[in-house]
Order: sequence, then C-alpha cells, then structure tokens
Amino acid sequence: MAKTDAAQAAAQATAAKAAAAKAQASESLLGLGAGFDFDKLMAWAQTQGLKLLASLAILLIGLWIAKRLSQALERVMTRANMEVTLRGFLRNIAYAVMVVVVAVAALQQLGVPMTSVLAVLGAAGLAIGLALKDSLSNIASGVMLIVLRPFRAGDYVQAAGIEGTVEQIRVFQTRLRTVDNRVIVLPNSLITTAVIVNFTANPRRRIDLTVGVGYDDDLKVAKDTLLALAAAHPKVLKDPVPEVLVTALAESSVNLELRAWAKTGDLLHTKSDLVEGIRNELIGKGLNIPYPQRDLHVYHHDADGRPIGEVLTKAVADDGDVAAAGAKPKS
Repeated sequence: MAKTDAAQAAAQATAAKAAAAKAQASESLLGLGAGFDFDKLMAWAQTQGLKLLASLAILLIGLWIAKRLSQALERVMTRANMEVTLRGFLRNIAYAVMVVVVAVAALQQLGVPMTSVLAVLGAAGLAIGLALKDSLSNIASGVMLIVLRPFRAGDYVQAAGIEGTVEQIRVFQTRLRTVDNRVIVLPNSLITTAVIVNFTANPRRRIDLTVGVGYDDDLKVAKDTLLALAAAHPKVLKDPVPEVLVTALAESSVNLELRAWAKTGDLLHTKSDLVEGIRNELIGKGLNIPYPQRDLHVYHHDADGRPIGEVLTKAVADDGDVAAAGAKPKS
C-alpha cells in the first residue's frame, strides 16, 4: 500500500509540473510572460481593434469616394463632348489609381511599412510588364489613338496597309469594315507604327483626272470641253473653281489634267460621271484619245543575205515545174 501511495503521489506531481509548464508556454506565446495581466491584454486588443476598424473605414469610404469621383469625371467629359471610348478609358484609369491610393492608405493605418508595400508593388508591376509586353504596347498605342485621334469611328482610312471604315477603337484593337463587308481587327501597335491615311477627315476632296489628246488636236477646244463638263455636273463644287492644266507632252499624246472639287461623300460617283462624260464629249467633238501603238515589221534573211521568201520559193520549185527565167518552152 505504501508503494502504491508513493506511485500515485509521484504521478500527481508529474502531472502538476506538466500543467505548469503548459501554462507558462501559453503565456510566453501571448507575449505576456509569467506576469500575465488581463488589463494589458484588453488594452492591446482595443488598440489593434481600433486600427482595424479605422483601416476598414478608410477602405470603404475611399472606394465610395473613388466611385463618385470617377462618375463625376465622366459627366465632365460628357459635357466637354469627348468621344465615348476616351471617356470610358480615362474613367477606368482614374478609378484604378484612386483604388490603389485607398488601399495603400488602409494598409498604412494597420501599421504595415510602406517601403515594403511599395517594393512589392514595384516587383509585381515589373513582372506583369515583362509578361504582358506586347499587350502593354497595344494599350499604349490605343491610348495614343484615343488621345491624338488621327481618325474616329465612321472615318474611311488606310491603316497598316488595310483600307476600311473604322467601326470601333478599343484599348487593344481597332475594328475596320472593308467595302466588301469584311471585318478586320488590327492590333493598335501595328496602326501607330505605320502610315495612317484618313480619306474622310476633310469635308471636301479634289478630283484629278489625266486626259490625253492627240498632237494635232486643238488644245483650247479640249480644255473648254473639260471645263464645261465640270461646270455642268451638279456635284462639282463651284469654289474652288475647276481648272485644266497641260501637264506633259507624252510619247503619243498631250496630257491635260482636270482638277475639280467635290464633297468627300460624293467623290467616287462624281469621278465616274466625269470620266464617262469626258470620253463621250471628246469623241463627239472629233478629238482623239490616243493610246500607244506599235507597228512591227519583221524581216527574215538567209545566211547569204537573200530574203527568206526567195529561198523558200526556190527550195519548193524544181526544174520540171518552173522554167528558167527567159527560156522558151519546147515545141
């Protein structure tokens, strides 16, 4: 019995020591040490809780303000008659910048060192930039197209060697529709690095038609005919006044150039009407519309210089069929 009581006492002592060690370890993990103070714990929780609430309030209020400011910016740009694509792009950029500022302010309120946050943001930005190099190039080109506006939706342009009507300008791509109703999507980086020709940027354009007449024709009659055709056409503008210039003494014709102005939307049909009228009027007035001609004379000679026709004739004929020159037939 004495041994059993001693063993139980030893076991109880061991359990008590283990419980004391566990309590000490818990106090060490809490950072309170052996002198645990409940008031200090409450003060610490109250301080951190206030920081967390303040950070959450900064985040929520900041996001609300950012949304309101971006909407106000869009209303201002709408009053300024900015393009829809430009308005949406600038609004999104402004909202993203304000969200980043609010997030940084909220983290700073929690006590996070800003140097660490900025270092992480810089490294992330560098990694994203390297991974999305081509996409960022298209974004930068899209910003240039939206801000500089070399063309707008509805313009007929030539971009990157492709002609078509601009349907939509996006941040990454631009959509063109060709005259045969095909849709072509061009990356913006290809457009900004090539020549851009805008055919409809101005309200009127000049028609240049080169007409050749014969050297024996009366140039005054030809010039008067061209000017009369331009003046009679209802879609040819009176100002600037149409004119005809002698541009070249060509190989087979004297070249005249008719210069007439028309509205951009009427250019194609007006030019077609003028070409047809010029052809009919010049022929009707007896004027020539020369075209290059070549007369080809081919001479074949044998090795001794005789014409090839004489050689062939003598080769086919024989003594019984052809009499010698000057000989009389036998009786």
